[in-house]
Amino acid sequence: MSRLTIHGGRVVDPESGRDEVADLHIGDGRVLAIGPAPDGFAAEARLDAAGQLVIPGLVDLAARLREPGATRKGGIIPEARAAAGGGVTTLLQPPDTSPVTDTPSVVELIHSRAQSADGARVRPLGALTQGLAGERLAEMAALRDAGCPAMADGGRPVTNGLVLRRALEYAATFSLPVVLTPEDPDLAAGGHVHDGETATRLGLPSQPAATETAALARILAIAEESGTPVHLGRLSTARGVEMVAAAQQARLPVTADVAIHQLLFTEHDCAGYDTRAHVRPPLRSSADRDRLRRGVADGTLQAVCSDHQPHDPDAKDCPFADSEPGISGVDTLLALTLRLVDEGLLSVPEAIRRVTAGPARALGLEAGTLAPGAAADVAVVDPRARWRVTPESLRSRGHNTLLTGWDLAGTVTATVVGGRTVHVR
Repeated sequence: MSRLTIHGGRVVDPESGRDEVADLHIGDGRVLAIGPAPDGFAAEARLDAAGQLVIPGLVDLAARLREPGATRKGGIIPEARAAAGGGVTTLLQPPDTSPVTDTPSVVELIHSRAQSADGARVRPLGALTQGLAGERLAEMAALRDAGCPAMADGGRPVTNGLVLRRALEYAATFSLPVVLTPEDPDLAAGGHVHDGETATRLGLPSQPAATETAALARILAIAEESGTPVHLGRLSTARGVEMVAAAQQARLPVTADVAIHQLLFTEHDCAGYDTRAHVRPPLRSSADRDRLRRGVADGTLQAVCSDHQPHDPDAKDCPFADSEPGISGVDTLLALTLRLVDEGLLSVPEAIRRVTAGPARALGLEAGTLAPGAAADVAVVDPRARWRVTPESLRSRGHNTLLTGWDLAGTVTATVVGGRTVHVR
């Protein structure tokens, strides 16, 4: 590992409370010091970051890389490289791969491919149940030992309450956090948009807010009894935010995130049957979006993720109800998070926290900080440099985004993962 100095940037590390113009010194894959160089340190390489932000690499809690199983849409190598180009240094991949990530052999395959990527780290989440079928518990200890930092339902909620309770209790014995999807499959069945005026106007099957809140009430009740740390993935409703806030005030070990597109778009963006706006959970009302934004601002939602789901063109070039849900998001997560600063919702340090220390702490990951001794996962960002979202500017194989044609501020000029520079603009 080379010794590297990132010189003259504004170092923003919310976890350690730093926000100052200083040099960052890296060696042996770790942050060695901020400010004066350690005694005897001689940099072998130097990055000039004057006028730029130097921040911890982003931690993305939900990124489907489409491998194994659907490499026509993406792949670990191209998506990990795309993520690094967007300042993301740690990707959490849900276990709904094909085959499902429920055995150490699948975990080893993912790790092997990720090591060849020369991009972001890939951390696979282990399946909570075998085959994500919601019937028999997966071998969580073996998955943990293979490198899974948490267990997850992979977007396929466990409908049997007894199985869910036993799964949470079993995970607790191994100190494993659990990522759950607050969705009632019966209420969600066949619904593609929010149950509101847009669904009525377009004549599309819809999902009520109760799709989320009914499942959330059940999860919180079981989590309260088990005492297992639970992370709730991709909230979408105002009532859901309020329920999580109440659980946190009651000191339940509950955290939650929101996908960045839920903070920007609403059901009205589905107008004209625009399949790019077909996501799961669906884009909801303006009131829901505004409450989600307040939840991010007050810390109820401590993490913002991309919910990255790259698709091939055929998946979206069809009638709305036949299209596949999902937006490609790793390229734009950081720029859209900085947009929340421009809109006055968050300060720079709080915005950075929501995509670094916030998600890392939710799953107990050793990431999201530039404290001396931490892994040298760093993004250097020019907050004023603007770029236009086009198929050519997106590094992901997935170009399915509502942002095409948008001008965004915030260009990642360099990304360092474990002390290695994996992206330079």
